[in-house]
Amino acid sequence: MKNFWRHRLFWPAAALVALVTINAIARPTFLKITMQDGELYGALIDILRNSATLMLVALGMTIVIATRGIDLSVGAVMAVSGAVALTIIDGSPDPGGVGTVLVAVAFALLVSLVLGAWNGFLVSALGIQPIVATLVLMLAGRGVALLITGGFITTVNSDPLSFIASGYLTVLPFAFFISVAAIATLAVVERRTALGVLTEAVGINPEASRLAGVRSRGIIWGAYMVSGVLAGLAGVIYASNIKAADANAAGFLIELYAILAVVLGGTSLAGGKFSIAGTVIGVLIIQTLDSTILFLGVPSAQSPVFFAFVVVAVVVLQSPRTRNALRALGGSMSRGGPTVSRTEAEVAR
Repeated sequence: MKNFWRHRLFWPAAALVALVTINAIARPTFLKITMQDGELYGALIDILRNSATLMLVALGMTIVIATRGIDLSVGAVMAVSGAVALTIIDGSPDPGGVGTVLVAVAFALLVSLVLGAWNGFLVSALGIQPIVATLVLMLAGRGVALLITGGFITTVNSDPLSFIASGYLTVLPFAFFISVAAIATLAVVERRTALGVLTEAVGINPEASRLAGVRSRGIIWGAYMVSGVLAGLAGVIYASNIKAADANAAGFLIELYAILAVVLGGTSLAGGKFSIAGTVIGVLIIQTLDSTILFLGVPSAQSPVFFAFVVVAVVVLQSPRTRNALRALGGSMSRGGPTVSRTEAEVAR
């Protein structure tokens, strides 16, 4: 039981359960799930579907942060990916064809891979600080997306494209299965192979890992490529949801929410040990909180303040000092009163 309380996922999971409980008390229909035409609907289903975009970006951000890096360009990569995919579909003679959409998505992911490799090259090969290296693409990426779309918002009417974000596979949204596949793939690769240990070693001490024979440059490079591909896939889902390529709105501020989700999940920004499960919980916390803000009717101009207040409360509860203070208080109460140090006891005698 003592180890259970000290587990790194305890407080993030407790925060998520608290949010779900508050929502369930405030609106009993929050936990209600209905089935229509063989498909599940409800607030919880909406959270699972809407979290797919942030989930993909946050997963990539987790791997990058584990290498002691940061990727500020994920929002721009989303914009470029959506612009590439919808431009190809819009220029195709058969925009409603499944083959056309698959080719467009594959090409968008290829471009995203190249952009991620560019970030990795700047960081691992040239030794540029990650925040500076990715800031370059963060600033230039949306301009590239605008060049691809000609400065306009490209709209496309394609059922296979809309299916990516809005369609259902069996009884659950297809976007949810995409995020689950990404989670499962990363979990297997990072936790069932030596790659996860090597990634943590590079994040803890890159120089020591290099001297030990670890190819830290390749691992860092690969982390940014993974982040780029996942951000590109998120851009396709976003474009599918609005049926348009909006270079200015796609992925706006999502890099900040992704970093927040990673931190809420217990992964340190200092690099090293990381938690994929913690990132998943962090994303669900953010998405549930977003749903709560909408339900409470908080004005859009004031919602960031409300969001920040709740996030600060969660982060404070996760603080090691706060947890130590709570343990000390609990131990004191269980012993029937405050503890007295040995020195104080000798003085009293």
